[in-house]
Amino acid sequence: MDYKVLLKALSSIEDDRNISRDVIIGALKEALIKAYKKNVELPDISLRVEFDDKTGHINMFQQYNVVETVEDDELEISLEDARLQKEDYEIGDVYEMQVSIKNLSRASASLARNVIKQKIREAEKLAVYEEYSDLLDEMVLGIVESVEEKFVLVNLGRTIAMMPASARIPGEIYREGQKLRVIITDVKRETKGSQVLVSRADSKLVKRLFEKEVPEIYQGVVEIKAIARDAGDRTKMAVYSHDPDVDPIGACIGPRGSRVQEIITELQGEKIDIFEWSDNLTDLVKNALAPAEVIAVVPTEDKKSLIVVVNQDQLSLAIGRRGKNARLAVRLTDKKIDIKTEEELEEQGIDYRQMLVEYEIRLEKEKREAAAKELEKMRKEAAEAEERRQAAIKAAQEAELDDEEFDDEYYDYEDDYEEFEDELEEIDEIIEEAIEEIEEEIEEEIQEEKTEDLSMKQKLLEIEVEEYVSVFEKLVGDTSKPKQERKDDRKRKK
Repeated sequence: MDYKVLLKALSSIEDDRNISRDVIIGALKEALIKAYKKNVELPDISLRVEFDDKTGHINMFQQYNVVETVEDDELEISLEDARLQKEDYEIGDVYEMQVSIKNLSRASASLARNVIKQKIREAEKLAVYEEYSDLLDEMVLGIVESVEEKFVLVNLGRTIAMMPASARIPGEIYREGQKLRVIITDVKRETKGSQVLVSRADSKLVKRLFEKEVPEIYQGVVEIKAIARDAGDRTKMAVYSHDPDVDPIGACIGPRGSRVQEIITELQGEKIDIFEWSDNLTDLVKNALAPAEVIAVVPTEDKKSLIVVVNQDQLSLAIGRRGKNARLAVRLTDKKIDIKTEEELEEQGIDYRQMLVEYEIRLEKEKREAAAKELEKMRKEAAEAEERRQAAIKAAQEAELDDEEFDDEYYDYEDDYEEFEDELEEIDEIIEEAIEEIEEEIEEEIQEEKTEDLSMKQKLLEIEVEEYVSVFEKLVGDTSKPKQERKDDRKRKK
């Protein structure tokens, strides 16, 4: 049988379905083996198929185990009979005899065809799974195949993906043949095939769109640190620039807003708020709640939630319509946010100023503890270096060497000594520099805290002076103003 004809007929499958040649040959071998077993009605026999590239033929061999005494002549052959063909056979070897596959029955040929189809389908499912599992969380371009009430089928080229109703952009209308950019959110390997799920509502779609439109993000100069999205309404995105000369917000917006406008058009008019990322939690929350003006951000003791203080006229703006602004800020910071006005906190008996001072003290304490640990680590490394240096000196002193070898060995130890001494000096310099930097940072922070404390105390004093009225003043009132009024009255009377 000429298998080149078969391979030529199946080459289109290899190209169209991206199935390797080895998989197709493996499917052919298995199909022929099953077909021959069915044809001779011997399901237990062992067979081997060989493709001869030189002659272009398929050869099949039935395998027998070489034994002393034959019990089943379909599976075994005696050592004596095997040695008639080849003298070096031993007990336990495998003897092969070529069989003909030209006269297969119609049923056997049909079985071979079905086996090939099944193997190719399985290979295709595996290829689809491997291809799209590598594209997880990536953006791809698809074409709408059909639109149903609960899902939309999107043709990705190699497979048909499903977009559930929850993964659509609210209010977006889909038509058959429409091109869509989607994110692959999940790839499932099932018995019927690989199921690929895509989404238009996932926040990763916005991220991938910015990577496509903004070269600075694609190159890694600008990084999207956090992103929160309410599909169809608003997206908040925190960006950070690794290059001080590159404005991250300006890079994302583009000249005259051209870059961000392309993304807004792709998302059917969805609003996008872009602000600069900050490692300082207070600044990050203030940026995330923009355009609302925030008075203070106070972390609680458990560090899992934040109290955000705003003026009464900024409360609704900070919360947003149906709470969307606050919800997006919660997703960005991964903290529970409780937005309150000063009046509400006073009614609840919460002194947020005192909480803010306590938080700053805790933060400063943590910084100093971390600095102390780093210094302790450096001192430990210095002590270990000194121990190694002393050990080298001691080894040099205790070495019992011949006069001829002493000079060379001495110079080796002298080199080691100098190396350890240089290492110790370097560590000492690092420790001194670290101490100086930490002391400077602590001094700067203390000065800043003093300035902030003075300004805060001044504000508190102003508030107390304005608000505090003694009992005596309530009873008799302010004496200075009535006197002036009396004088004016007397003048008027005269």
